[in-house]
Amino acid sequence: MKKGRRRGLWVVIVGLLLIGLILLFNQPLKHTAIQLLSRHQMTHLTKKQVTINRKANTTFNFKQVKPLGIREVTQAATNANQLPTVGKLAVPSVALYLPVIKGLSNQALATGAATMKAKQKMGQGNYALAGHYLVARNQALFAPLERVRLGSSVYLTDLTKIYQYEVIVKKVVNPYATRLINDVPGEELVTLITCADGGVNRLAIQGRLLAIDNATKAKLQLFKP
Repeated sequence: MKKGRRRGLWVVIVGLLLIGLILLFNQPLKHTAIQLLSRHQMTHLTKKQVTINRKANTTFNFKQVKPLGIREVTQAATNANQLPTVGKLAVPSVALYLPVIKGLSNQALATGAATMKAKQKMGQGNYALAGHYLVARNQALFAPLERVRLGSSVYLTDLTKIYQYEVIVKKVVNPYATRLINDVPGEELVTLITCADGGVNRLAIQGRLLAIDNATKAKLQLFKP
């Protein structure tokens, strides 16, 4: 009886230790997985895929967005080759380099910057992107945006053209400030909004279009970390 009790006690102790280790390393593992997912999408994207992915049927329901957990990251990794990536985003001043993925699915948000409107086009209207804000040493996803300054450059590419924007707005907004992503007559903008996990407010960055250039192989180096 005593041996059985001791064995049972050791099973409980080992189980608790394993749970503790999982909780301890959960965040670092999640952030590493996100970086690998983003890098995979950035590295393997082709013009042909962009053309195909633009036609993908996706969701744009912000209410369905969940806090970013290990489950969402795992699902994104499982379906990595099916994500409708339509371009790349770069903010060199804060070392932000992410794939642009069509739709507000949780898998898209676990991988990069997600488009917020169905028919938006780079260089036209107000190109709105959402991204998770993760507090981590490696500044994952949209977390680096907190260090962006007015006048900084934001770049988008669909692998055909490169669009350069200058940051003109940086402010904290409430979750219901959706008017920020509306088109503004006569202006071409980019708007980046964080999905703050566990936070009440969101950070919004907005830039005005400065230039459009051809996406040559040399110029696309801008989107490499």
